[in-house]
Amino acid sequence: MKRGIWRCGVLFLATLFALATPARAEWPDKPIRIIVSFAAGGAADIWARIIADHLSSALKQSVVVENRGGGGGVVAATQVARAEPDGYTILMGGLASQILAPVIAGNAGFDALRDFSHIAYVGGPPIVLVVPPASELRSFGDLIAAAKADKLSGYASSGVGTVGHMVVESIARRHDLKLTHIPYNTAAFADIIAGRVPMGSFTWGAALGQVQGGTLRALAVTTEARRPEAPTVPTLKELGYDLAASTWFSFSGPKGLPKEIVQRLNQETIRILELPEVKKRVIQDAFDPKPLSPEQVGAFFEAEIARWTPVAQAAMKKQ
Repeated sequence: MKRGIWRCGVLFLATLFALATPARAEWPDKPIRIIVSFAAGGAADIWARIIADHLSSALKQSVVVENRGGGGGVVAATQVARAEPDGYTILMGGLASQILAPVIAGNAGFDALRDFSHIAYVGGPPIVLVVPPASELRSFGDLIAAAKADKLSGYASSGVGTVGHMVVESIARRHDLKLTHIPYNTAAFADIIAGRVPMGSFTWGAALGQVQGGTLRALAVTTEARRPEAPTVPTLKELGYDLAASTWFSFSGPKGLPKEIVQRLNQETIRILELPEVKKRVIQDAFDPKPLSPEQVGAFFEAEIARWTPVAQAAMKKQ
């Protein structure tokens, strides 16, 4: 009898607790923010908006893009790392903002591995090495020979800590070359075309129009295989360099993001990148999206940190 009364009491208390505990709202029940680590108009911003439009339809909830430039991406990454892990604040980050920028900044205030829930790999544009059309450098081999003979004064990129900067510094480390880096915000192509700067290292999408128009000559690209729109341009990989690289982007959330939210966002991102209208843009921008699981994205981050941190540290000592 006493045991029966005890069981009834336990059931009664459990019922009271369930009634007193508010039901957890089904995610998402309010707008999701994608924080982009660079200003509007760049590749990260454009792709965040492309994916956000499709995510809004898939999740039946508004997905808005907010640009938080500053510190090479550190400002945006820090904001997301400190956000509530509830699935409503997502970072469009990646190599530049979460791996390279902390090395450049010195003390970013976050750890690219420990302070984020890595969600999905988006991809990004490769790097191409270009020279003026009147340049005597006709091949990548000519470029290396000129640099070894101290006949290559320097090179331009879109900024300190960019992948264009790191690619050249990686090559320079291999050959012990002394090259002066000239970071640009604008007007780089005009100076290269005019011969005021002998070489540039920029994203494929940014330079492609000039290459196709004959106002710049491409010596090598950092893709795995030659690009169909420029089949005569060799890859660094076929030239003997283990240097397939891109300015890749990814989605991350704060540490502790629920696994079911991570999985849903991962699956939707992969699906969106395979949509015919999106895939057409993927090919156009020379992106190389990979259907990585969240665990694989984390492992990829770890490998990229090991790969680029020594290069970035060495490059910063030269600045």
